[in-house]
Amino acid sequence: MIENFIQQLENDKFLSLEVTPTHSPDFSKIINKIKKLKLNEVINGFSTTDNPLAKLKYSSIFSALKLQQSFNKGCITTISMRDRNKIALQSDMLGMNDFNIRIILALTGDPARISDQPNAKAVNEGKSSLLLDIIKCFNSGIDYAGKPFTEDLKPIYPFAVTNAYAKNYKSIYKNIFTKLSHGAKAIITQPVYDIENAKLLIKIFEQAKNDIKYNVQDSVLILGFFPITKLRTAQFLSSHVPGIHVPPSWIKQLIRAKEISESKENEVGMNLSKKAFSDLYKFHPKIHFMAANHFEIVQKILEVSL
Repeated sequence: MIENFIQQLENDKFLSLEVTPTHSPDFSKIINKIKKLKLNEVINGFSTTDNPLAKLKYSSIFSALKLQQSFNKGCITTISMRDRNKIALQSDMLGMNDFNIRIILALTGDPARISDQPNAKAVNEGKSSLLLDIIKCFNSGIDYAGKPFTEDLKPIYPFAVTNAYAKNYKSIYKNIFTKLSHGAKAIITQPVYDIENAKLLIKIFEQAKNDIKYNVQDSVLILGFFPITKLRTAQFLSSHVPGIHVPPSWIKQLIRAKEISESKENEVGMNLSKKAFSDLYKFHPKIHFMAANHFEIVQKILEVSL
């Protein structure tokens, strides 16, 4: 299952779906919703988030286990450096390996100061590159302290993230170069909304691979995508989320549509999102679909694009 997921990523069209665990001990509602909409039939695999915005949610690890067991498809499991020290990181990965949870998205994590938990404190023994280094050790048969494991581990596949937009694209190059150098198998971008942005990211990615030269030729860039159906979403992403560029023409069209009606706003947003996704998937058919669990929107976009 895991190796098939990686093989599809390397060689075929690839589409992963982000799942955000909720503030609940019951993950079955998400499973049932995905089944009802039959999204598992049109994607290659899933990803699970790890307490995004430092808000308490169901475990990303157990979410991944549930998804893999329910759909027999690989899952990218997000692990945040914010909440674990080196001991906890390695302990979790040993257990994950036993349960075949072996695709790990390494994140530094959103700051603990914005958490919904009173006086929550971050651990942050290092940035995401430290977790990538730990995974490199595990894949060599040793822990981060250099102690050999008593049994062989199954291969672990490390993923990382990067911004999709910057005023100075040298910062994106540096980020990609660093994460590839630390062993990232794939890098997922922040949401992308136009082909020119995608072209530039692919150019930067290929340049970083060429500059590193070793052990990165099989690494893959995955374009992130987040549908926009409301003006407020477009304005929020454009103004408050670093590393994302929403085309000004989208905002203008959504402003005009909102002045007509809410339904017109939704219609225009859906049409813009459908076209953008379709164009991106035709140009670079390796997409990570993020939708904050609005799976009905995912279905509507995919049914006209795949």
